[in-house]
Amino acid sequence: MNTIQVNLEERSYPIHVESGLLNHVPSILSDNNEGQKWIVISQYRLMELFGFDLVNNLKASGFDCEFITLPIGEAAKSLNEFSRVISQMVEFSCDRKTNILALGGGVVGDVAGFLSSTFMRGIDYYQIPTTLLAMVDSSIGGKTGINIAEGKNLVGSIYQPQGVIVDPDILQTLPQEEVFSGLGEVIKYGAIWNKAFLIDISTWLENIDSFPFEDAIRKSCKIKAEVVSKDEREGDLRRILNFGHTIGHALESHLGYGKIRHGEAVALGMKCAGFISQKLNLLSKEELSTLSQTINQLPLPQLSHINGNHLMPFIKTDKKSEKGVLNFVLLDGLGNALSSTDVTEELIQESLKALN
Repeated sequence: MNTIQVNLEERSYPIHVESGLLNHVPSILSDNNEGQKWIVISQYRLMELFGFDLVNNLKASGFDCEFITLPIGEAAKSLNEFSRVISQMVEFSCDRKTNILALGGGVVGDVAGFLSSTFMRGIDYYQIPTTLLAMVDSSIGGKTGINIAEGKNLVGSIYQPQGVIVDPDILQTLPQEEVFSGLGEVIKYGAIWNKAFLIDISTWLENIDSFPFEDAIRKSCKIKAEVVSKDEREGDLRRILNFGHTIGHALESHLGYGKIRHGEAVALGMKCAGFISQKLNLLSKEELSTLSQTINQLPLPQLSHINGNHLMPFIKTDKKSEKGVLNFVLLDGLGNALSSTDVTEELIQESLKALN
């Protein structure tokens, strides 16, 4: 079994990546099973696909296991749902020794992680991501959160899991558009950290049917683990993981959540950020061409109607702003990212031409 370590002293944990791993969850967790309650938090469709089998396997291996389901989409990340799940956990006689298994994509991971950080002032949890996006990004690093009326993820915590269990075979159950969305984040890792990986991704995308997902996931997880190990709380280096996200998040907010997938928005945001990097003489025209050609191999939505004046209010309220100054992630050559406060509104507006 291939294991990547997130090194955070006493909060360190492994990321296991291997096809077929979902069938081996009981053996992976067996050393940690001391008779406590285990709660699988998921969504009903995922329970039907593989969650019920997981619960049954755990029970057959001596785990005291129950499950709780969340609604689909952002509706799951509400204070009402948070309260409902807490009440169910109390009904199941959960206590400080209880362990949570987050079986799902980013929404499930966010909610389950936040529940774990707050129930009984903190209990252990594991991430079992079921989307490519969650496998390479949201399941690693400990960011958790729920939404309130005033905005997304405004209530949350950084609370690390005890481990991440990634089974690339799960991707076979996903619609192809969800896989392509996740590939946007995979491209990001090559762009910000490893030029050779980016070139490999570009080649692999020429034939999606033979794309080596397990290899790509492993390399992406390794990069994120390195970054998080060096900067857990996004004080400096971890900001580079937001490459493409400033404009990407603005597109999501402007168009409406559900109108564009997160990975698609990030991919388009990376095209704009690459354009800005080249304009600031940080990225050569040839490097920009390599980045853009790689991204353009994804079937992204056409957004030629985007009005920069409508987008700017969302960019100005980005969570990466500090005292009104925006930290914008750029590329100083392929495979090397930096955070800059020198990106003007005019340059951002001009970069939207890259979306045409």
